Amino acid sequence: MICLGIESTAHTFGCGIIDDKGKILAHQKAMFTLEEGGMIPNEVADFHREHADTVIADALGEAGLDWKEIHIISFAHAPGLSPCLLVGMHKAQDLAAKHNKPLIPVNHSVAHLTIGTLLTKTKDPVYVYVSGPNTQFIALEGKKFRVFGETLDLGLGNAFDKFGREIGLGFPAGPQIEEIAKKGTKLLDIPYVVKGMDVSFAGIITKAAQLFTNGESKEDLCYSLQEICFAMLAEVAERAMAHTEKNELILIGGVAANKRLCEMLDIMCKERNGKFVPVPLQYCGDQGVMIAWQGILQAGDKITEIDIDPYQRVDEVIVTW
Repeated sequence: MICLGIESTAHTFGCGIIDDKGKILAHQKAMFTLEEGGMIPNEVADFHREHADTVIADALGEAGLDWKEIHIISFAHAPGLSPCLLVGMHKAQDLAAKHNKPLIPVNHSVAHLTIGTLLTKTKDPVYVYVSGPNTQFIALEGKKFRVFGETLDLGLGNAFDKFGREIGLGFPAGPQIEEIAKKGTKLLDIPYVVKGMDVSFAGIITKAAQLFTNGESKEDLCYSLQEICFAMLAEVAERAMAHTEKNELILIGGVAANKRLCEMLDIMCKERNGKFVPVPLQYCGDQGVMIAWQGILQAGDKITEIDIDPYQRVDEVIVTW
């Protein structure tokens, strides 16, 4: 069985193709970026509409397949920005109708988890899911994913983007912050906010912006932000591993591309005789391969309704695979 998956939850329009053995056949995407400012959902949706056909055609070309060889189509119906989700859903519906293929709506966040498990070959890990809007500590418990802790306000990726706007960086700001942080040497007085198993970033960003206004350098601010925020993630991740008695940890979501975060989580795992397994860089962030793989996993589901669900949480999904 071969599935073509469409991702369009936020800044990326992606198309991936994968078979039921987990062999990745194609991985294509187009990503919305800005020199300054942040995303305006309708503008991003226009970007997706503009690039959708090319991205999908490129994926089929990379895989060397035609539509007769595609068995199912999946798309991310949740969670995400409504205008962007609608672009992906409508494109998937059009293709399913035109080529007479079954259509599988899947949860974007769950797809991050399952592609991570597939590619790292882990058995039962704790997931640290850190993207634009998401910062969660998750593990599978029975037939549902359980969120052991999460952000109380901003996801870390969005927090970095907000700070990036404050200091004049473009979108997305995370990669630029990572590079600038390498030149920082001074750990500034920025709040460390862990509340039980939850974290909070809004006050940290407010304080960092104030320090920038007061003359602190971008280099030291970016360095301090990373060190403080990543230490918070490592603390809660360790607590989740201890609570669940699991010894595998994987990091997923767009922020997983940050090498310093990976380094800190790896150190934490080694100190407690656990194992940190990084997800391959090209599959950390949003992409269609994860949507395609989740479509494979849910190929046996009975679909009664096709619609978007912008606010569906990962712990609301029943595991059927």
